Formats: sequence, structure tokens, C-alpha cells
Amino acid sequence: MIRLFTPSLPTYLRVVRVSAWYDLVVTAGFATPWTYELVHDAPSSLGRSLGLGVLPELDPMQTLYANLMGSVVVIWAVLRIIRPLPVHGLLDGIARTLFAAWQAYALAHGATRLLWLFFGVEAAFGVVQLLPWRRNRHTNLIDRQAGPGDVPTPAAPRL
Repeated sequence: MIRLFTPSLPTYLRVVRVSAWYDLVVTAGFATPWTYELVHDAPSSLGRSLGLGVLPELDPMQTLYANLMGSVVVIWAVLRIIRPLPVHGLLDGIARTLFAAWQAYALAHGATRLLWLFFGVEAAFGVVQLLPWRRNRHTNLIDRQAGPGDVPTPAAPRL
């Protein structure tokens, strides 16, 4: 049986909260059609001034998808701010890996290069939240290979 060992709690939970605050700040404006309309022009202006490209013009389907993503991410962020758990960091790291993969796909297919800014943050938070679990997975493999006389490493307390 594989036991999961949670990462160092105080520092790890701080990372989970920081990533949640980032998500809340960046995506809150995407949560409603009215706020999305207000914030849509900001990234386009930034991208235009940096020569990275602009967002496409607003249309109802783009607004719908932005609102769906914004709503879900805002709720997920609030959960991680109010009650961060190690498993939230694990799941958020997995989600950020997926987000980064889809952003890379979009970049490879001609999306605005402004997306690189968000890709960098997604990839960084993904690595920071997943790396401690990988180290612990390595510990699990060592424990599984231990002989009958070996003393297993105690599991971290469950929250």
C-alpha cells in the first residue's frame, strides 16, 4: 500500500494561499459579463504597448467561456484562501499543469504572446506545488522496498 506523505505544512500551505490570492486577483474580473467587459481591454492595451498582441474582440461565446472559467477559479481560490489543505495544493498543481499545457498549445497555434506572462506564473506555481509531492513519492518507493526488519518512516499527521 502506498502512503502519501504531505509536504511541510506551514510553508506549503502559505504557497497554496499565495497561489489562491494570485488566482483571485487575476480572475475575479472574468467572473461576470459586466466585469469581463471592463477588464478585457487592459490585457489588450498591455499587449499592444509591449508588442505582444491583443485579445480578440469581445463576442458572446468568448464572454461565456471567460465567465465560466472566472467563476470556477474564483470559488476555487476562495476555498484555498479560507481553508488551505495540502491536497488543495496537489490538485491546484495538477490544474496548473493542465492550464500551462493548454496555454502552450494556444501559443503554438498563434495566440497572443501576452499569454507567455500567464504561462510563466502557471508553470511556476505548478512546479512549486507539485515538487514536494514528488519528493514524498520517492520516499514512498523507498518505504515499499524496505525489508521486514526495517522501520518504516512514519506518515505525516492527517488534517
